[in-house]
Amino acid sequence: MAYYLGIDVGTSGTKTLLMDARARVLATATAAHSLSAPKPGWSEQDPDEWWSATVQATRAVLRKAKVKGSQVSAVSFSGQMHGLVVTDGAGKVLRPSIIWNDARTAAQAAYIERKVGGRDKLIELAGNPALVSYTLTKLLWVRDHEPKVYGRIRHFLLPKDYIRLKLTGEYVGDVSDMSGTLLLDPRTRDWSKPILDAFGIDRDILPPVVESHAPTGTVTKQAAALLGIAPGTLV
Repeated sequence: MAYYLGIDVGTSGTKTLLMDARARVLATATAAHSLSAPKPGWSEQDPDEWWSATVQATRAVLRKAKVKGSQVSAVSFSGQMHGLVVTDGAGKVLRPSIIWNDARTAAQAAYIERKVGGRDKLIELAGNPALVSYTLTKLLWVRDHEPKVYGRIRHFLLPKDYIRLKLTGEYVGDVSDMSGTLLLDPRTRDWSKPILDAFGIDRDILPPVVESHAPTGTVTKQAAALLGIAPGTLV
């Protein structure tokens, strides 16, 4: 019997779900996250805490379902959108993630709309107006307020994509999630060159973008040992 592991990187915790080939849910498990608010209106989380919660919840769901990790055929994801995760070239997180409900970036949101020629033009380019929840506002905030951190950025990811990185070693994003960054052109389903050029964003820090259902790698030996599933499991 084949089994499938789902991972949801939420705001209050990471939830795992195990189902069989007939889509019957066998068990669920949740591991909590902490939330940091260093200043009023700020909201941050530690991406490595998401990973620890993923490990904990995966082991728990396998125990509850009484399924061997070697029987898991594939892993897939959902997760909180818009959170900014930035890493160095080795995949080390450079600062806590500024997550979706952080409200510090009103100045950056207003600047984005002015810079591209107004709200309607931004919607034409990116499919959305500039709201403080969207990821480009957070990236520009880091550039404005933490230039040393910004200068060390080699990779830009969203929350669930950081877990994908920890599982597979691959830097990948999907069209659905990245559509909420203000960096993606929803018509071409790729990064928007006009937006990257307008804000001086280096395309090299952005991951390849695939459709949400696309396979993006396999579980590494290191991740497999932590999670209790087989190396080479499809992600």
